Formats: sequence, structure tokens, C-alpha cells
Amino acid sequence: MRTGLLGVGWDDHSSHARGPARAPALIRAALHDPAGNPFAADLTNVLDPDILHDHGDCHLAGDADDADRITAAAAAVLESGDALLTLGGDHAVTYPILRAVAARWPGVRIVHVDAHPDLYDDFEGDPLSHASPFARIMEQGLARRLLQIGIRADTPHLRAQAERFGVRTYPPDDIDTALMAIAALGDGPVYLSFDLDGLDPAFAPGVNHHEPGGLTVREALRIIDALPGQLVGADVVELAPARDVNGTTATVAARLVKQIVARIHRGG
Repeated sequence: MRTGLLGVGWDDHSSHARGPARAPALIRAALHDPAGNPFAADLTNVLDPDILHDHGDCHLAGDADDADRITAAAAAVLESGDALLTLGGDHAVTYPILRAVAARWPGVRIVHVDAHPDLYDDFEGDPLSHASPFARIMEQGLARRLLQIGIRADTPHLRAQAERFGVRTYPPDDIDTALMAIAALGDGPVYLSFDLDGLDPAFAPGVNHHEPGGLTVREALRIIDALPGQLVGADVVELAPARDVNGTTATVAARLVKQIVARIHRGG
């Protein structure tokens, strides 16, 4: 299956700091950097137009209809027959994207890599907060299962929300158990949501919410390779360019993109 790339530079619902709206262009630049090469680890040429097609950026107007615009743009990529790979933006983009994914792929299972569960019923009064997308997704039945990996910034409310929705949560030091849980998802559509702060700040300093003790890049690549079934979509979110160091996090994001595209190309 070909991958359709979509930029969604939306950070209107970020807490504490903005910046991820500028990330899609930087991840694209890192992906096309001539200092690197276009091949994933399995030698898939991810820049081959038959493997990756760039659908450009979603047009946003900065108003209350932007979530619907994101859903429509995601739906258009899926209707083209491509799997959807979104470059955020902050994690708020995942909810409107999943509305489109679930409409095309009912019963989709989500593997979510993050330092934070992002299950707040609302955060600071904002139900569309980047800290709340998975509460919206689960309460609306947009996903059949949700596995969260790398979590290390929990709260009593978030723990209660995970129990409410039947979410399985794995901290970074439980990576082997998490990989077994991913394998147990079996056949069917799978969606990957990858927040860059799921990685340790040593590997991804360019995020707004540093949480030490996270995953390594190698562990992240293992998670991508372990995804079962048909990978129908993914997002890579929360790159904060102002906090990056020498483009390190953008380069890591591009590496994840390569691995995701190769995984989609291999099929289920």
C-alpha cells in the first residue's frame, strides 16, 4: 500500500507552550536531507513516488471549524486509497484524524507512544486539548483497543480514565511486555500515534514537555516493526522546533517516518 503524507500544523489547543504548528516543514526537510538517504532499514526507498505520495498540508483558518477541516483532509487521503501518515502539529490532531480513520476502518486498534496518556476528560477546560484526544476517541467508540507505551507522567484522574476505557498502559521499562501486547492485537487495521516526547529527551530534546526516563530510538523502531495486521495510518506529533538542538528531533522524526512508510509498504 502507498503512504499518503499529510501535514497538519495545528497547535491551537496546546497547553503551556506553542510551536508544533511549524513542525511539518521541518520533518519534511529532514526526510529529504541530502546528508542522509531515502532508504529504510529494509532498503525500502521511502521517497519513491509509488511508495510515498505527499498530499501537502491541510489548510487551517484558526477558527472553530479547523477540527472538521482536518477530518476532511484526512478522509481525502484515505479515499485516494493511500494509508495516512500525518505530520503534526500537537497531539490534538489525532482526534479529528481518527474520525476519518474510523469511518473507513471500523474497529481500528491504536498503538500510542507517549510520555503522557492524553486521556484528560478535558484539560484546563478544553475538551479538544492536546492532553485529551484519546478521551474523545474512546468515548466515541472510534477505536476497539488502545495500547499506550512509554507512559511515565500519570495522574490519579488519568489512571481512572484508563480504567474507564479499558486502556492498557506500559511504562518504558516494560517494553518487552508491550511488544507482546502489540503482537497479540492480531489481524485487522492498526493505527500508530507517536508523540515524540515518548522518547527520552536525550534522543528528542525538541518537545515542549520533557519527561526523562523515556524510550530509546531503537526501542521505538522495534515498536513500529512489531505492529501486526494492516497499518492503515499513523501520526508523528509534538515536535517543538524552538526547543530542538541541531535539528536532532526533526531528524529522529524523519527516521520514524521512514520506518513507518516501510512498514506500511510491507503490508500485514
